[in-house]
Amino acid sequence: MTDANHPYMQVAERIRRRILDGALKEGEKLPPVRELARQEGVSVATLGRSLDQLQVEGYITTSRRGTFVANAPEVAPSGYDRITRVLRTGSVLADGETMIVTHAELIRPPQYISEIFDLSEGDQVVRRQWHTGKGQQRTGLFVTWYPAHFAAAVPELLSTAAKSSAGLLPKIQKAIGRRVVAGRDDIHGRDADVREANYLGLRTGSPILAGAHRLWDNDGVIEFGEWCLPYRLTVGYEYSFEAAPDGS
Repeated sequence: MTDANHPYMQVAERIRRRILDGALKEGEKLPPVRELARQEGVSVATLGRSLDQLQVEGYITTSRRGTFVANAPEVAPSGYDRITRVLRTGSVLADGETMIVTHAELIRPPQYISEIFDLSEGDQVVRRQWHTGKGQQRTGLFVTWYPAHFAAAVPELLSTAAKSSAGLLPKIQKAIGRRVVAGRDDIHGRDADVREANYLGLRTGSPILAGAHRLWDNDGVIEFGEWCLPYRLTVGYEYSFEAAPDGS
């Protein structure tokens, strides 16, 4: 059994999802260990390993009073976390997180965007820029791109109203009759430029974690996104390895 498939990691993932989705709120006390182990259907020892993992990741804290969801956890959802959340819940936002959409427009794309969507010369794309926050903390700056004809099927793509913006991917899939089947994230660290620093509340040149994701089906890319996070946040991923045919 790979570590990612071990029961303690599966339990940790379920609790982590509830924290990221807001079902477990910041500062909330978790049930006693024996009760939580019973709820999760695992032994106390297995649950203890799950809680140890979540504490290392910064999602929970422990004290003599019990185990609590960390206040303002120093963690941020990955691109995968946000995408799976919007498909599960209809919103890309975690509980208590807000978004402001600053741009929603049809534009002539830069060359690299044309190549990603395999566009012809003169074709336009939808460009959406938005940032998220929680309390006084900025949690991310995002730019998402879509083929222009998606806007005819989903007019909200050209709206800056936050209420309709948090759950666009399910609407797009339903409207165009396509479904995301795979994706890829690329991440790197670099310094914030003036625009990024302004939206994230940082000094120009501050270190940030920047990345891009693309989501596709057999007919091509459905969404391409670029994003950056403040240096104080951590992103975590889980993965597993399939055994080679020779068992190595």
